[in-house]
Amino acid sequence: MIERYSLGEIKEVFTDRARMEAWLEVEVLTVEALAALGRVPVGDAEYVRAHAPMVDDAFVAAVNQREEVTNHDLAAFVDVTQSRIGEPQGSWIHYGLTSSDVVDTALSLTLKRAGGIILCQVAGAIEVVAARSAEFRDTIMAGRTHGMHAEPTTFGNKLGLWTLQLYRDYQRLERAIEGISVGKLSGAVGTFSNIDPRVERMVCGALGLRAVPATQVIARDRHAEYLYALASLASSIEAFSTEIRHLQRTELQEAEEYFQPGQKGSSAMPHKRNPILSERLVGLSRVMRGYLVAGLEDIALWHERDISHSSVERVVMPDASILAYYMVVKFSGLIRGLVVYPKRMKENLEASYGLVYSQSLLLALIESGLTRDEAYRIVQSAAREAANTRRPLREVLVGMAGVFLAEEVLAEAFDEQRVLANAGLTVDAAQEIPMLIARHGETSARGES
Repeated sequence: MIERYSLGEIKEVFTDRARMEAWLEVEVLTVEALAALGRVPVGDAEYVRAHAPMVDDAFVAAVNQREEVTNHDLAAFVDVTQSRIGEPQGSWIHYGLTSSDVVDTALSLTLKRAGGIILCQVAGAIEVVAARSAEFRDTIMAGRTHGMHAEPTTFGNKLGLWTLQLYRDYQRLERAIEGISVGKLSGAVGTFSNIDPRVERMVCGALGLRAVPATQVIARDRHAEYLYALASLASSIEAFSTEIRHLQRTELQEAEEYFQPGQKGSSAMPHKRNPILSERLVGLSRVMRGYLVAGLEDIALWHERDISHSSVERVVMPDASILAYYMVVKFSGLIRGLVVYPKRMKENLEASYGLVYSQSLLLALIESGLTRDEAYRIVQSAAREAANTRRPLREVLVGMAGVFLAEEVLAEAFDEQRVLANAGLTVDAAQEIPMLIARHGETSARGES
């Protein structure tokens, strides 16, 4: 991932050093497991652990240099590791294993770590959106369908729905992390031909992974599921950012991104205050979906394995993880700083002359004894006249033939508090989510199911 979109701790998870540290831990744990089963002298295993090389920049450089000879990165890593440990103990490194045993198990460990980091950021984003949902619980605005005024809603309700969607993304990512938290040390085609199955269970257990049946590689549907969870999260952020872009349009001006001191919206037009962060997040979600397509295409490999997935994953797994982290962090900041204009929301709602109460009038006319179609045609005609003449719908309707509604019935039909009486339920549901996540985290920390 380019430096511009690389933030915080997650980028360190995907460095060459981190990757080789994971490889080394798999290798050393395997030697220790073999020793526990009596296949390797205990003293040799202790020596390997004590003399395991430090994976620093010099070690990485040595492996890269050796790869110029081997044309195989894991083989080069094994050669350098064995030489640093020394013989004869170093010869136990990679005993009974194939490259994918090490690479796939280490990749699972890496994705588990990366997913956990992203998950924490999603939890933080949920807190931010839920808090702002409560802040604007009673802020009335026009609900829009097809871009047109529909019925009144509240900005708190809108943000509450975003909170619930983010929580679904949180749960999806949790499941994907669980799905990818697996390892395999079953040898060349997954039959344990030269390695005891107990070694796989012991090593995976020490790494916090589950041992799973596999061919030479872990099935790539697991990796695709991880990418789908990230793509779904990115698409949610895209949906929310698109809404903010619409609300910031000059014609609406109901909300806008925070414009920091010294910021410039346009190099040519000083008046511009553009929704640049929302637009950036929309664009990055397109990139994320491209990673998912690549991951889905990695599922179909030849026979027990080929390496067509390998080059893809070297790019998409780090980039998708780093980009997801970036998007969540930036989205949290976007919502935290979002400037909201309740007065403008109310003005825009009233600009459609009360048409947003057309369903309430329809129902009132039906209750007065009209058929649904009769009532529908009356309100439809009145709504068109109100829009064309720029007169309030209530005023137009009162003067229409066939309309006999008591004043108190009309007042109730146009009562925004009645229409929005239950809109706060979504806000209430949103406030529960951060607490659910916190309780779940406490339960997980205690090791409970």
